Amino acid sequence: MSTVTTSVADAAIMLRRNLKHTTRNPLVLFNAVLFPIVIMLMFVWVFGGAFDTGERKYIDYATPGLLVMAISYGLGSTATAVNSDMTKGIINRFKVMDVSRGSVLTGHVVVTTVRCLVADAAILGVAFAMGFDPGASALDWLGAIGLLVLLSFAAGWLTVAVGLAAKTAESAGLATVPLIMLPFLSSAFVPADTMGTGVRQFAQYQPFTPVIETLRGLLEGDPSRGDAIAAGAWCAGFALVGYVWAVATFKKRA
Repeated sequence: MSTVTTSVADAAIMLRRNLKHTTRNPLVLFNAVLFPIVIMLMFVWVFGGAFDTGERKYIDYATPGLLVMAISYGLGSTATAVNSDMTKGIINRFKVMDVSRGSVLTGHVVVTTVRCLVADAAILGVAFAMGFDPGASALDWLGAIGLLVLLSFAAGWLTVAVGLAAKTAESAGLATVPLIMLPFLSSAFVPADTMGTGVRQFAQYQPFTPVIETLRGLLEGDPSRGDAIAAGAWCAGFALVGYVWAVATFKKRA
């Protein structure tokens, strides 16, 4: 069997392992899938009437940001799981079993991507039930889904790197808090122009805002090329930094 075939087979085994861990942990499922829905209901039904989003219904404005938020909320469990594998000797057991090292990291990234997409599917389902009315064409939907996959994949690599670098599982989970908070300090829930000085500039230039604005444009059927380029660049940067950092840390610690 070739090295490539062996690596793919090992990655599939690691993916099944991580999926089983996810489905058997109710807290992970709640944080990754159900809690974003709770946040969605709270913002749309409780706070939505207080926000000025122009002629758009608030559910139409907020859904793109909620999709990004759903991705960020599932990252803490990934960092914790990766760190637990490293600090509890699981990685050393895999080395004795001659499991491909790359498959261990790939398995965590893929299961993170799948979990994020499941959360986004749940958000979209609830959004449609609440009156979400996008004007996107089939091509726009394809672009939006592609961007969500790219962001989930990039965030997965960055989170795996954070989990490997942390000393304990607790500190690994804590290190993902900035990624969880960034959507709240973006244009996810209110236009950045309505924010105060300082916060407005941060919201305009932080990584998640161009991703959210690109998604908003795609779902409205009027995407912005400038936002799309910035969103793609941020996602590519996250993926590259995360991959290089994760591989370097894994080689050093494993």
